[in-house]
Amino acid sequence: MRFTIKRDEFLKGLNIASRAVQNKTPVPVLTNLKLDLNEEGLFITGSNYDLTIKTLIPHNVENNEIIRNYKEGSTLLNSRIFCEIIRKMESEEVTVEVIDSTLVTISDANSDYKLNCVRPEEYPDLDLDPEEISLTMTTAEFGLMVDQTAFAASTKEQRPYLTAINLEAGEGILTATATDSARMAKKNMSIPEGINFNVNIPARMMSEIAHLVEGTSSLEISVSNKKALFTFGKTIIATRLIAGDYPNTRNIAPRIVNHTLEVNAQSLIKAIDRANILSIDRENVVDLIMSEEGIEISAKSSQVGSAVERIDNYRYEGNPLTVSFNSEFVVAAVKALGSEDVLFSFVGEMKPFVIKNPSDESIIQVVTPVRTY
Repeated sequence: MRFTIKRDEFLKGLNIASRAVQNKTPVPVLTNLKLDLNEEGLFITGSNYDLTIKTLIPHNVENNEIIRNYKEGSTLLNSRIFCEIIRKMESEEVTVEVIDSTLVTISDANSDYKLNCVRPEEYPDLDLDPEEISLTMTTAEFGLMVDQTAFAASTKEQRPYLTAINLEAGEGILTATATDSARMAKKNMSIPEGINFNVNIPARMMSEIAHLVEGTSSLEISVSNKKALFTFGKTIIATRLIAGDYPNTRNIAPRIVNHTLEVNAQSLIKAIDRANILSIDRENVVDLIMSEEGIEISAKSSQVGSAVERIDNYRYEGNPLTVSFNSEFVVAAVKALGSEDVLFSFVGEMKPFVIKNPSDESIIQVVTPVRTY
């Protein structure tokens, strides 16, 4: 294999594929990137089994020659070292040539490297074939869906399915749900009729994919009972699914509401942030004290003191109510809504409460109060 390639385009492809490579892995060959050069262009593949990324650099882009003087072939190169070399080279073009099955040269106008390489036959077979069930959406829709849900997934592995975003498609609706059992985020989107699936995709992988698709217009999601594929531009990403039945979250949001509070989102966030300075003893727990006469956010510490923040602009309906909650959970939920005002709906002081954008019914956040006595 031999080729000369525009360094900037090469580095873009390497940066995409290398995001799937881990420096420490029980499968040493997966510390390498796989390079395959054929008549379509240069395919770069990285994988850690949980996540696989394959991207293509074509020979030409909009009549601009990207790859020239090439001979088809394949090789495996250490991802970290190879990417670092290409990143630090300064010439416009880089030449890569496989001398034999164990040695590769990398050169430009000023630098020459010789790297040990691995025979491509040692790389595992990776299933990147699309499935019959697929869905196309804009990358803006996908990014918003992930931003509004992924933060609520668990980061603890005791219950692996809670580290996932559950995607359920049916009856013309795609529902994305994330929960760590103390809070929940749920987003609904309209999709074409006839698409049906229910899968658990690691939230961390979804966030990674949302970052990678930035700058493209659309992506296709293809699912099976073992994997999910995300295809956009010249890149394919495969991620494992998390086994297990996702919790039934349909009835978490209360249907009967006894108290409602509508308030400016930024005013609330700033008040919580200031009061939270003194929530040292209770691990970010603050109290929301509500009545038609006034709204207060309070926090106290037996060692330091106490704080009370008053919110002037609000609309409250119901009897007086005090609810204690994890301030980080509520702030994250309010930020995810992305709205100027937020609407809180309460049943009682120890019942899960809902946070919504008053003008967008597609997204709801649910937070469980904290008992403070």
